[in-house]
Amino acid sequence: MTLPARVSSKNQRGAGVLLHISSLPSNYYTGDLGVEAYRFVDFLHEIGATVWQTLPINMTHADNSPYQCLSAHAGNPDFISLESLHAQGLLKKEDLSGLITDKAQLLAKAYSAFAERSDPHEFTDFMNFCDKQADWLHDFALFLALRTKFNQAGWHAWPEVYKKRYIPALREAREELAQEIAVIKFTQFIFFTQWMALKKYANQKNIKMFGDIPIFVAYDSADVWSHPYLFKLDAEQNMTVVAGVPPDYFSATGQRWGNPHYNWEAMAKKKFSWWVARMTTQSELFDIVRIDHFRGLEAAWEIPVNEDTAINGEWVAAPGDALLAAIRAALPNLDLVAEDLGIITDEVEALRKKYNLPGMKILQFAFSGESDNPYLPHNIEPDSVVYTGTHDNDTTVGWHSTMDDSQLEHVHAHLREHHDQDLWQDQEPNILNALIEMAMKSKANLAIIPMQDILALDTTHRMNIPGTATGNWHWRFSWQQLTDEQKYLFKNLVESSGRD
Repeated sequence: MTLPARVSSKNQRGAGVLLHISSLPSNYYTGDLGVEAYRFVDFLHEIGATVWQTLPINMTHADNSPYQCLSAHAGNPDFISLESLHAQGLLKKEDLSGLITDKAQLLAKAYSAFAERSDPHEFTDFMNFCDKQADWLHDFALFLALRTKFNQAGWHAWPEVYKKRYIPALREAREELAQEIAVIKFTQFIFFTQWMALKKYANQKNIKMFGDIPIFVAYDSADVWSHPYLFKLDAEQNMTVVAGVPPDYFSATGQRWGNPHYNWEAMAKKKFSWWVARMTTQSELFDIVRIDHFRGLEAAWEIPVNEDTAINGEWVAAPGDALLAAIRAALPNLDLVAEDLGIITDEVEALRKKYNLPGMKILQFAFSGESDNPYLPHNIEPDSVVYTGTHDNDTTVGWHSTMDDSQLEHVHAHLREHHDQDLWQDQEPNILNALIEMAMKSKANLAIIPMQDILALDTTHRMNIPGTATGNWHWRFSWQQLTDEQKYLFKNLVESSGRD
């Protein structure tokens, strides 16, 4: 797969839209990389956007959280377009009819058709993909095949010989599960092929793909199973501490994410090769990559594994400088953005600036009343990515509906001082349109608007409520929700704010 020329998010003004692949319209249970993804690229091009930001696109657990994945590399098979496989002749029309509840069976069927009738060039492409991705793909495929063999139990509950990766047992498993392993590798080949085709189309339309990686990985993941020495585990490979954040804006008891912490000393001895490999994959998939919870690269909140909440944790230093230096040395053109929300210290800010990484500014956090609030539009620096809100925020319409009188007055005062009179003078201002305009006309080099805000949707359409385990990640939009007026508003703001 040939990669297009890299484009940078720095030192130029642009605008984009935040929408996860799962939120695309679809005839199935989630959005995918098929025709609706291409239609969305066309929509972005039509309104003058030059960036499509997604959430992590890795393979999720049953809760569908893109921040708890089975691999730091593997793509989510749910996003594979079955219609595209039908167009390739790998599935029949009747395979796509009715309610599809087991996509894995159809992918296995597609592999059988591929193995039977693929021409030499197609099969060579598959073999080349497996060779190129060998450092993670072989272990991941075995991990997933074993997970299926043991009824989706986490690797820590497997029989000892598999849990602790005894070589004879793994060798036998590779032979026993050869067919299943081949299907898993083929599934990843299809995912990467479809993704790169979409990315190429987007780049040709002057749309950059903006990705996101969780700073931590899931305990039940191929990464922890295959590299347990890189994580803080005890002799039985159980976690001793877990990741999270202390009490903050989102939660009075903090957030106990439950991910294992890195054994940074072991990482450093390997010259951070695991991280470099992870970022190499992301650099192929995306033009821009956001590091979620960037502050964890300077110091991370460690919670004893037996604590039920995140309250009783402590900050533990991380070697972010050495890590970023290793990543920069290996991938000098990688375009990174730091998610620097939450408790940000001078040390975290210095680390971000040393590596010239844009930070994030959220306008929903701006109106607390302090004139030095860093999220106020006139305080935002060019080296930033500004949002009305993110996937963790309420929609702006929902946020507005819950604002108290003090917050409303701060917003109105800001409009009176910094924005056109007609936004507020004669009637109650349209806070949603005002916030979108604030983002677009700010000094930030990149402005990102969630699709929910473009569609003016209320709180029932939010993507995620931090600190909750159910009811998240399911939102999808429909084209019927989009009006010509909404498209015109965005396009007009792109042009008037110099982001075209």
